[in-house]
Amino acid sequence: MELDSYRIFLLSPANVGGKRAQVLLNPEAQFPLAQRLHRGGGIPLGDAFAFMSGLYFRGKLAYARAFARAPAGQAGVLIITSNRGLINADTLTTAEELQAYSHVPIDAKDERYRQPLIRDSLLLAAACSDSCSIVLLGSVASGKYVDHLLPIFSSRLQFPREFVGRGDLSRGGLLLRSVEANQMLNHVPVDGALRRGCRPHKLTDAPELP
Repeated sequence: MELDSYRIFLLSPANVGGKRAQVLLNPEAQFPLAQRLHRGGGIPLGDAFAFMSGLYFRGKLAYARAFARAPAGQAGVLIITSNRGLINADTLTTAEELQAYSHVPIDAKDERYRQPLIRDSLLLAAACSDSCSIVLLGSVASGKYVDHLLPIFSSRLQFPREFVGRGDLSRGGLLLRSVEANQMLNHVPVDGALRRGCRPHKLTDAPELP
């Protein structure tokens, strides 16, 4: 089978210490997502991060859900967390777990972040054949993800070439447009790729934030 017969996405996390996170984590909040978080059995981690991050994570999540093709028994959309490795985007999470993410930075040298990420990445690599690409929807310009993922996945680790030079909002808009058009971006191997570049033309009529 050729590479990309299967496709799993790894999404960089939202900022759990930001203003939108504080709104969601406020136990007095009255909107439905917050009420489910504080009064029920939790909410999907992907939904929580989509609210916290707005356009960028919302675009990543929609794109990954639209184009993932996971092997049997594997989740197609995994989120990189600061202290628990790779978590299925549909896994229910609590307010306490979300708050715990803010206590550990996404720092390639921090063992609390590094060890769970390497552990879960090794398990994923062993469970998936060489025909499964691992697409990173997150920063490839720095080493906070790539330094640990590339040695494990090698040429299987890919990213959208169109991300180069774009900021977070531009990437989010681009991903949502791709979903609307049912057209994947160009996924290229991280190894050997140009990961920094000039800013491309600004997107027009970008989707609005929720």
